[in-house]
Amino acid sequence: MKRLVLLGGGHAHVYVLDALAHARLPDTEVTLISPYPRQIYSGMLPGWIAGHYTLADTAIALAPLAERAGVRFKQARGVGLDLDARRVRCDDGSEIPFTWLSIDTGPTTASARIAGSTDHGIPVRPIEDFVTRIDALIAAASADPACSAAIIGSGAAGFELALALRARLPTLALTLIGSTALPLDGLPGRLQRQARRLLEARHIGWVGRHRAQSIDTDGVWLDDGQHVCASHVLQVTGAAAPDWPAQSGLATDASGFIRVGPTLQSVSHPVVFAAGDVAAYADPRPKSGVFAVRAGPPLAENLRRAIAGEALLPWQAQRRALYLISTGDRRALAAWGPLSIEGAWVWRWKDRIDRAFMARFSQHGM
Repeated sequence: MKRLVLLGGGHAHVYVLDALAHARLPDTEVTLISPYPRQIYSGMLPGWIAGHYTLADTAIALAPLAERAGVRFKQARGVGLDLDARRVRCDDGSEIPFTWLSIDTGPTTASARIAGSTDHGIPVRPIEDFVTRIDALIAAASADPACSAAIIGSGAAGFELALALRARLPTLALTLIGSTALPLDGLPGRLQRQARRLLEARHIGWVGRHRAQSIDTDGVWLDDGQHVCASHVLQVTGAAAPDWPAQSGLATDASGFIRVGPTLQSVSHPVVFAAGDVAAYADPRPKSGVFAVRAGPPLAENLRRAIAGEALLPWQAQRRALYLISTGDRRALAAWGPLSIEGAWVWRWKDRIDRAFMARFSQHGM
């Protein structure tokens, strides 16, 4: 009997479960290991914060999806690997054997360089912890007019979060902090300028060209000595790799992400696959849910081929990704390469895409 272990319930593994629900793997026992019973879809998280969705609208229940796929679900966190014995070590002390292993655990929040972040910051990852703390922030702000918040990180995720909080909490004192001149760095200049105008129109403070140095109970200290007052500090500072892949002996890049080739196999251990933000692809791409979702189908196909002893297929992510960025008010911005647009119809477009994605993996969408 062969054993396939899916470590993590990320977006790519959701596709693998969907594929297994339609076509089981012969003579193969499959186990999904995830610390949470659900996968919250990050693309809909700002809509939940803004009040457009319930949390249930944004969540894929992993246990029912695993059951439909004939997969055993173990609720635990993977904390290490014994690659020689081919075992996954879990935080409950158990060890799960594997013939083949696929890793889609996602990253952590990159906050190590910010002093005080562990004690005083609210990192966006893991998302399950984040939603609990956002609930607490919303309750505190609703009860206390003096409540204030600062968001460190002005990429698409930080910008969306700022506008979602503004939609939910119209009077909250709110500041967005970024290291670049304008928010949405890397996207078209027209979109960056529009983002800056939206921040001003929504009375969200903008502090650009500065990096956060430390967080304390009163807010954020910046690299120029400036202090941004805030009773709550949210960190949307990009992705960092967990420690255990490198400690286990997997080949990683300089940042600790698992290096994989075009077939999504580890470059050091061919029985190990990785996808999503925890992977460092042969052709590097930004850490984005867009690429994690797109990796799902080729990962499912190559796992099937590997177990069957067939030749694997190379995969290369598309060079451009469509970015759909909600602005908290049932409108959205869109960017494709150098092109950008915005409007209420962009939100409706994004909403249809997101709901279709969720419906595919719901019990009724199978």
